[in-house]
Amino acid sequence: MTPTTPGPDLDSAAAAFDGVDDQSLQALRTLQDEFVRFLQRYKFGIDEIVTKLSILREDFAASDRGNPIEHISSRLKSADSIVEKIQRKGVEPTFDAIREQITDIAGVRVTCSFVSDVYRVFDVLTSQSDVRVVRVKDYIAEPKANGYQSLHAIIEVPIFLSDGIVPVLVEVQFRTIAMDFWASLEHKIYYKYDAQVPAELLDGLKQAAVTAAQLDADMERLHHEVHGGEAVHLSAASDEPVPDAAGQALAEVQPGDHAVRALHDYRLRTRRV
Repeated sequence: MTPTTPGPDLDSAAAAFDGVDDQSLQALRTLQDEFVRFLQRYKFGIDEIVTKLSILREDFAASDRGNPIEHISSRLKSADSIVEKIQRKGVEPTFDAIREQITDIAGVRVTCSFVSDVYRVFDVLTSQSDVRVVRVKDYIAEPKANGYQSLHAIIEVPIFLSDGIVPVLVEVQFRTIAMDFWASLEHKIYYKYDAQVPAELLDGLKQAAVTAAQLDADMERLHHEVHGGEAVHLSAASDEPVPDAAGQALAEVQPGDHAVRALHDYRLRTRRV
């Protein structure tokens, strides 16, 4: 998730300011400084989440419970990407509006071993007292039409600056190794075809997503068998119905519902054998 930023063309940049008066240049410099400061706070938000996850990873590794975290990565949205999203979503070009309406400027991705680990890490992270869950989209419970699966959470964390405490939103994506492999391939295909992917490839991606989900289920079952636990089967592969009211998928969690809803939903979607 680490973005690459091309180096500036200094001659072109200098030429762009030819004929601009000093007052206008000063205003541009002030705006630039404010934007750098704006993005810096999101960078600090990433640092905060990555630190929390790294501590959890070390703690898990030192325990006998097994380490569910395979990999942690992060990215800060580029200025060009932010501007493109402002235009696409019709967001007012003010820092307050951007802060409120664009919630994925800071991004962290956690890759886990198994589906149950996804919810386990989500629960442990969001149970911390200074972490507030703003919104959750569970694409594992309800995959996207193209087959994409992942658990997305918009999380608010405080960052402690020299002039006070500032809350920052960070999008954290939780997924398995199989989900991450599929998403990486899907991204490369869409990039190669400039989002105009042939129908047969789209069908292939959907089938690959089904295969990846089955692989996750099989590997988790084997893991439980090897370690003497009870095998877990997703209810989607079972003929045992889940009660409608209780079994509604966690498509979106509203503020205050917290991680308990996610774990409760996951347990409802599984059965022990």
